[in-house]
Amino acid sequence: MELAHSLLLNEEAYNQLGEFQKAEFIFEWLQFLEKLLPVTSRADIRENQKKLVEQLTSLLNNSPGPPTRRLLAKNLAVLYSTGDTFSVYQTIDKCNELIRSKDDSPSYLPTKLAAVVCLGYLYKKLGRILGNSFTDTVGNVLKAMKNAESQGRYEIMLSLQNILNGLGAAAVPCHRDIYKAARSCLTDRSMAVRCAAAKCLLELQNEAIFMWSTDLDSVVTLCFKSFEGSNYDVRLAVSKLLGTILARALTSKQITASTKHNFRRVSLEDVMELLGTGFLRGSCGFLRASGDMLKGTSSVSRDVRVGVTQAYVVFVSTLGAQWLERNFSAFLSHILDLVSQSHPKAVQSAMDAIGCRRCVSFILRATVGGLLGEKAQIAAAKEICQAIWKLKKVVDAAISDGNLETKINTTDVTASQHVLVCALQELGSLIHGLGTTAAPLLQDSSTGVLEAVISVIVHPSISVRVTAAWCLRCIAVALPSHVSLLLDRCIERLSALKSCPEAVTGYSFAVAALLGAVKHCPLGIPHGKGKVIMTVAEDLLCSASQNSRISLQRMQAGWLLIAALMTLGPAVVQHHLPRILLLWKCIFPSSPKDLETEKTRGDAFTWQVTLEGRAGALCAIKSFVSHCAGLLTDEVVQRLLPPLPSAVDLLTQLSSIYKSYGNSLKTPSTVYRQKLYELLAVLPPKAYEGDFSAILKELVTDLTVTDSQIDASAFLLPSLCHENDLLLLGPLLQETDHRFIEEQLLLGNSIAGGSLEYDPYSIYEKFAKGDSVPKPLPPALSVISAAGRLFGVMFSHITESHRLQVLEQLLNSIKQTKGSRQQIVQLHVVSAFSTSLKHLANCKGSLGSEEVRRSALMLVMGALESNNPLLRCAAAECLARLAQVVSDSAFTAGLAQVSFDKLKCARDVVSRTGHSLALGCLYRYLGGISSTQHLNACVGILYTLSQDSTSPDVQAWALHSLSLIVDLAGPLYHVHVEPTLSLVLMLLLSVPPAYAEVHQSLGRCLNALITTLGPELQGSSTAVSALRTSCLLGCAVMQDNPDCLVQAQAISCLQQLHMFAPRHVNLSNLVSCLCMNLCSSYLLLRRAVVACLRQLVQREAAEVSEYAVALVKESKEDFTPADVNIREIGLEGALLGLLDKELDPRLCQDIKETLTHMLTSMAVEKLSFWLKLCKDVLAASADFNTVASIDTTQEEETAKGDDVSVLTSDSDDRFHPFRNPRWSTRVFAAECVCKIISQCENAGSAHFDITLAQERKQRDSRDDFLVLHLADLVRMAFMAATDHSDQLRLSGLQVLQIIVRKFAAVPEPEFPGHVILEQYQANVGAALRPAFAPETPPDVTAKACQVCSAWIASGVVSDLNDLRRVHQLLVSSLLKVQAGKEAQNEQYNESTSTMEVLAVLKAWAEVYIVAIEKQKNQCDTHKHSLKIVNSSEESYRDVTFSASGLLDLVQADLGTLSRLWLAALQDFALLTLPPEYASQLPAEGGTFYTAETIENARPHYYSSWALILYATALWLTSTGFIVVDPDEGVTNLSRPVTPTTMCQDSSTRPLVKSPEDVNTDRFHLILGISVEFLCSPGSDAAMENIIACLHALQALFDVPWPRSKIGGDQELGVELLNVLHRLILTRESPDIQLAALEVVRLILFAAQEHVKEKRRSAEVDDGAAEKETLPEFGEGKDTGGLVPGKSLVFATLELCVCILVRQLPQLNPKLTCSPAVPPGKHLLLSEDGSRLVAAALVILSDVPAICSPEGSVSVLPTILYLIIGVLKETAVKLRDGQLPLTVAASLQALKGLLSSPMARAEKSQNAWTDLLRSALVTVLDCWDQVDGLLQELDEISLLTAITVFVTSTSPEVTTVECLQKRCIEKFKTALDSKDPLVQCKCYQLLHSIFQHPNKTVSYPYIHSLAPSIVGKLQETEKAKPENAAELQVIQEGIKVVTALTAAAEEQHRAHLVACFLPILISFLLDENALVSATISAKNLHEFALQTLMQIGPQYSSVFKKLMASSPTMKARLESAIKGNQESIKVKTTKHAKNPAKSSSIQLKTNFL
Repeated sequence: MELAHSLLLNEEAYNQLGEFQKAEFIFEWLQFLEKLLPVTSRADIRENQKKLVEQLTSLLNNSPGPPTRRLLAKNLAVLYSTGDTFSVYQTIDKCNELIRSKDDSPSYLPTKLAAVVCLGYLYKKLGRILGNSFTDTVGNVLKAMKNAESQGRYEIMLSLQNILNGLGAAAVPCHRDIYKAARSCLTDRSMAVRCAAAKCLLELQNEAIFMWSTDLDSVVTLCFKSFEGSNYDVRLAVSKLLGTILARALTSKQITASTKHNFRRVSLEDVMELLGTGFLRGSCGFLRASGDMLKGTSSVSRDVRVGVTQAYVVFVSTLGAQWLERNFSAFLSHILDLVSQSHPKAVQSAMDAIGCRRCVSFILRATVGGLLGEKAQIAAAKEICQAIWKLKKVVDAAISDGNLETKINTTDVTASQHVLVCALQELGSLIHGLGTTAAPLLQDSSTGVLEAVISVIVHPSISVRVTAAWCLRCIAVALPSHVSLLLDRCIERLSALKSCPEAVTGYSFAVAALLGAVKHCPLGIPHGKGKVIMTVAEDLLCSASQNSRISLQRMQAGWLLIAALMTLGPAVVQHHLPRILLLWKCIFPSSPKDLETEKTRGDAFTWQVTLEGRAGALCAIKSFVSHCAGLLTDEVVQRLLPPLPSAVDLLTQLSSIYKSYGNSLKTPSTVYRQKLYELLAVLPPKAYEGDFSAILKELVTDLTVTDSQIDASAFLLPSLCHENDLLLLGPLLQETDHRFIEEQLLLGNSIAGGSLEYDPYSIYEKFAKGDSVPKPLPPALSVISAAGRLFGVMFSHITESHRLQVLEQLLNSIKQTKGSRQQIVQLHVVSAFSTSLKHLANCKGSLGSEEVRRSALMLVMGALESNNPLLRCAAAECLARLAQVVSDSAFTAGLAQVSFDKLKCARDVVSRTGHSLALGCLYRYLGGISSTQHLNACVGILYTLSQDSTSPDVQAWALHSLSLIVDLAGPLYHVHVEPTLSLVLMLLLSVPPAYAEVHQSLGRCLNALITTLGPELQGSSTAVSALRTSCLLGCAVMQDNPDCLVQAQAISCLQQLHMFAPRHVNLSNLVSCLCMNLCSSYLLLRRAVVACLRQLVQREAAEVSEYAVALVKESKEDFTPADVNIREIGLEGALLGLLDKELDPRLCQDIKETLTHMLTSMAVEKLSFWLKLCKDVLAASADFNTVASIDTTQEEETAKGDDVSVLTSDSDDRFHPFRNPRWSTRVFAAECVCKIISQCENAGSAHFDITLAQERKQRDSRDDFLVLHLADLVRMAFMAATDHSDQLRLSGLQVLQIIVRKFAAVPEPEFPGHVILEQYQANVGAALRPAFAPETPPDVTAKACQVCSAWIASGVVSDLNDLRRVHQLLVSSLLKVQAGKEAQNEQYNESTSTMEVLAVLKAWAEVYIVAIEKQKNQCDTHKHSLKIVNSSEESYRDVTFSASGLLDLVQADLGTLSRLWLAALQDFALLTLPPEYASQLPAEGGTFYTAETIENARPHYYSSWALILYATALWLTSTGFIVVDPDEGVTNLSRPVTPTTMCQDSSTRPLVKSPEDVNTDRFHLILGISVEFLCSPGSDAAMENIIACLHALQALFDVPWPRSKIGGDQELGVELLNVLHRLILTRESPDIQLAALEVVRLILFAAQEHVKEKRRSAEVDDGAAEKETLPEFGEGKDTGGLVPGKSLVFATLELCVCILVRQLPQLNPKLTCSPAVPPGKHLLLSEDGSRLVAAALVILSDVPAICSPEGSVSVLPTILYLIIGVLKETAVKLRDGQLPLTVAASLQALKGLLSSPMARAEKSQNAWTDLLRSALVTVLDCWDQVDGLLQELDEISLLTAITVFVTSTSPEVTTVECLQKRCIEKFKTALDSKDPLVQCKCYQLLHSIFQHPNKTVSYPYIHSLAPSIVGKLQETEKAKPENAAELQVIQEGIKVVTALTAAAEEQHRAHLVACFLPILISFLLDENALVSATISAKNLHEFALQTLMQIGPQYSSVFKKLMASSPTMKARLESAIKGNQESIKVKTTKHAKNPAKSSSIQLKTNFL
């Protein structure tokens, strides 16, 4: 194929190819040429033009296929437009010649067609350059059309379209001729020709004025004719033509009025009348209609009506949203008039009426719902309300007549019914779409929406009543706050008007509909409503028999209410279950005898009532089983069963009853059957085993009843076919935007579809997918589908013999019928049998013996050759399922063989299509029949069928079947891939475009082939690249196909290719194709586009986005509006716009995902762009808010004013790309803002640091940071949080919360001490305030509480007065909480008030916790405040002020809060009890929840308990558990005093509890909740909860009283430690582990206090007795043994070892020996790791304190091993001489341990001494471990450890000679170290040892080391210090010697001083030297001088002697002192500035 890539055709390569390859080669070359010509230079083109033209024109004669001829024509046109044009006339002549040719053979046809196409493209591209030649051309083409066949007519129409497009106004002379030709084509036999003609006429009307002026009527009539017998594509094309022409006629009167004299002005009324005529009278014109109408035969054919409906929508869309806003009332009245009684013909039968209503609803939905923004929709809703009010007058008149018992004038009532149904449906849908934004509409009293809807609930027509109820349901779902009020109102009316039949049914429908809405309202309704409804229902049922006039209605209403009540779920229903079961039992006769007596007694009317009642009861029980499965215990099932046999008995008797009483019972008996079947289908079959045969008999009768003339295939079968196979049956079964109206064309003429009045019980069910109104079918049809479903369930449960009998019965009944009836019976039977196979397959059952299989097969095979394609499709699927159930390979092979044989000999389309699909379906359930010869046979036969060009149907079915096999045969198919691909390509290049279904099947084949090849497509071998090229070629052909669904296939094929071989797909071409089709009128194409985009942006979001913008900028051609937007707002903006207009849920979901992927990969780079997009979308809500509050009269004026201004200025549009986006789009934008913030958080800290951001922005202006957009973020959050839409408010508050959390700490650089968010406090306050208004829903308030607490706690605002605004909101909520249950909101479920209360308490808890933490930190800073330097004093004052201030804010309400917190915790504790303790829960519920709503309340407690617990613990500790709150009166802790318990009778309360008991209860409450939670926090438990819980325990044990409780209860302590141990094992988070260790430390501390206390009291008691006899306190008693599980010490050790070994695995002796751990390698722990180890060591050093002396001996070795182990493993040198945290901690622990009193206790002293000596040896051995590693070991740490041993233990440990010697050795080595840091540290340590009070310890060191120290100082005279480190060493040396001097005995001291002074004096410099000396030398000089000044006076005698003996020294000293005195003034000031220049570096922790 590479050879095809050249400017000229490579003829040499071309000629070597076979026939088919030539076609491929040519196509590839033409494709390449199309890309090449536009980018080739003019000169090159001219050079090769002659040759190229020759090559191209010669191809015309090669009979090119459809795609090739289009490309060929395009290239010729481009060639002439870029090169010279002089030979163009020759080309045109040549084409005309070819067209004129007389050769009519089929082989010559492609050449003629190619010539036609070429002419079209040449004129399109070159237009007027071609001068006058066009008249001949057009004439020639039109002449050719007279005897052309359909393909020719199709191509000629499209060519004429192109010619018109190119010539524009110049073509006027030909307009009439073309118009005539196109007119005839518009009613052509071939649908494709009709579509082409419509496109041609659409092009013509641009210039041909007569089409929308003088000839308007005839064009319109013509379009109506064209709709007759049309298909979906024709309806789309012609409706577009019709709508556009009418819109043009209406709008362009100004331009043309002057030019034409005879031009009549067209008004809106005229246009509407024209369309209305088509809608009402169809295509029979204006004259002929009258004759038919007199005969009464005319009925508009449905396709015309559907076509006209689409034309209405096109007409309005063309005129645009603003036109619709202005003319809405006229438009509405016309549309509603279509179904009014002024046109009785349209609604003469129920079926027609339903069809018309659907069309009207569709027009309103598509225009009002699709075009208008929210403001305009509200205005439209008001108009619709006006219409309803007008019609209500009719109802009022009718009702007042009704009360007079006269017969109502029926025409008046029926006149209004259909109009009302349409108006109510649209009103409901409008409000449903608006959601809570419709609130202002409902509050507007002048419109009276609710009043209007409720007023027609009592309309005499049942369809109006039920639609009004539906409309109320929509309002309730949109505005959940209205549910309760509406329910109350309807129940009240129902009770008041229960003697009026209309009111009883109307209001019961309304109540049922509202109950159905509850499950869509998360906030629910009060629990008590269930009881009210149950009472009303019982009342209706009981009073039904009192008044025969309304007994029917009452019966129906009662059961309807009960059935609807079930949807509220088990929590509500369980309270009423006994009464419901009783009613159920009573409605059926208790024995067969009673049934007989019933039969003898009744008349027609009583039977009607009885059947209605029983059907209702069956429905209620079915509803119970479906919605309350949780209550279906065995016991309940047993109580449900008894009435079933009598229900079945009645079923068997129905036919005889029906015969006796005639037709009036027809519907009730059908409904009864249907409801019984539906109930049985959901019950377990075991329940009615006994009645199987009776039921099956009835089912078979129902399925095979022959009088049913309705072809229900479109309802029954689609669900039984596979969704992929339905694609074969054309667009009617596919999802389209017009599905709602197109559906009626699927059905026979006898039914138009479902409607709500057929089954009022469906009003409370969930909506069907994507449809707004439920559309139950008429009972006659529903009963068949119910029978089929039940048959499916039962067939799998009956015995084999019974199965055989049933199948034979069904077969017989099919045989006995003929013709269309036979087909209907067959249809019912196949659908039922297919369902039963589905069930069998699901439960892995078997079908049965050979006979059963044979009968089953006969049944299916008959249907496989039915004339109904849908039935064939279902039969093929059924056959495959049969094979799946039998699962026997021989049987399957037999089935396939039958089909093979049939296909070989059959010639008729029906059997060929059926059997070819059967072959594909067989593969579907058997995962490939694994024999290759079977596969070869299938493929061979399907190849042959797919080339049968006589029947496109056979081709399409065969190819579809082939695609299934390719998909399912797996790797076996690889051998066939190449030939299949060639076949697909050949067909793509040759099948005429009119056969779209064949192309669609080819697309599925190609897709399956690409999937089969999969990742192999990336390969580079020639074979693979040839396959890949073929795939790409196939995609290119399909992209060029005019059919949108084929283009959709092409896109999904390219998507697959891009997944497997991304490098080989040209992304820019693909993206441009996607952008072009983003706004296609075909839903499936839009879905394919978005699905493809979603995949592309996951990998290459940035590229996709760039290509889209580049494409729009480059493109010369005009784009659709969506793409104009891409220019301004990029692809992302265009997608957001599409999301706003799109109604299909799946598509919306995909768009959201695509945008989310784009956002995650690009938001950080294109930050401003994304934020602007979100802001533009959200800004719309701001406009909306301003208008919504103005009263309506003004609103309409402003709206009109706006429109005018918009029309005059285009610029307005540009600034605001999103006009009135819907609330759901705005919510999505707010979610995007949250995602952008989290993306920025991952991207880097500069996004949250304004100084850094500004710096980097200055460096590179392209950089962008989130913090620079903070104002925008706050504004967006504010706009969203104050919207009318509740969802948007929640999202806005969420954004606000995130902003507060993320930006709280960002400082404001211009005002130090302030933060950047501070300037937005007004916005935050304003955003929060509305959420606390009384009418706000609780979920919004709860969210706002979280934001409040986050804001207060963030510390952004330091001024209390500013904080008070937000604080006040929380205070107001707290008052609401205190009001208790009595003041609860009656609108929502009780659990919502639980939610709100807990949100408030949690918010307060958070604020209190933060206040306490700040206060703590402040106390800490206070302690260190001496170190604070002046500059920061002011900010420090602020901090102190805000912390104590914050606490003051809470303090005022703390008394109340603490009570409420305790009450909430009490509730929580009760709710966490396991189910078996349910009986212990209080009957009336807790403080904040009611017993009935316990399940709904749980989640709210779970989300807020942790912070409340922590706050309560802090409060209890702040009171020290000592005070009992004074305003609590008598404390009763088991139920804290809240308003609910206050009035309780004192007898129910225990007697006064002592404060001790109260405290104990509280202590156990907190401890119990914590332990219960920490024992097993779920894997999803939030980290915050665990940490809050641990903090609460810390707070608890911070105070003595709780410590005494836990210290005194060892079991409790051990239990807690075990829980914490488990927590540490299961949670990796360092924060959690540190918090847990802190709790462990406190528990240990409590135990220590307890032991100390016991020892102290024992000593006091036994004061006189001998100490020896004291009992031993502490663990280990006398023996020293510890019992695991009982011992606190053991548990503590276990936990610490766990932490240490996890961080330092080398500590584990088992591991150390293993090769996994290399010995001696030191680890640097992470900061968190170090903190954990340090915490564990602190705990370890405290352990001995809770042991007895013997116990301490048994734990000491372990503790020493661990402490020294940590020291050894982590003592690594750090650069700056700092000690690692772990080393510091281990030294600290060591010191604590060594100074433990146990070391000196008599019983343990010897053992301790031995163990401590061993430990010292271990430390000393650390040096000798490995010589090579010495350099990285930190000697300082080890020396410090030795020093700790020397100074902290008793002398006998370290004075053993051998040990002492080794220690002194180590110091000697260190003194000689080259490292000044080591020397310096060594001096410091020796300093402390030399000062040891015990001489036996210090003297040996002094003797050994003092001389070398003095020697080192003497050496310094010669080598002065070079740097600060060396200087420090000398200073430390001087200090040591000074200390030695002081410690020496009198007689030796003089000698020492005499040595020391000369050294000091030698460090002094004279004046000259001082000037030039280094800083170090100067400092040394000063230090020496100071030391001399101190020592001199102390040892004056020695000093004087020395001075006298050495005059040089004296002189030196004197000059130094003089110099010092002179500079002393300067010094003092300097010294103040840097005080500690010369002081030594202190160790972080002073261990000594």
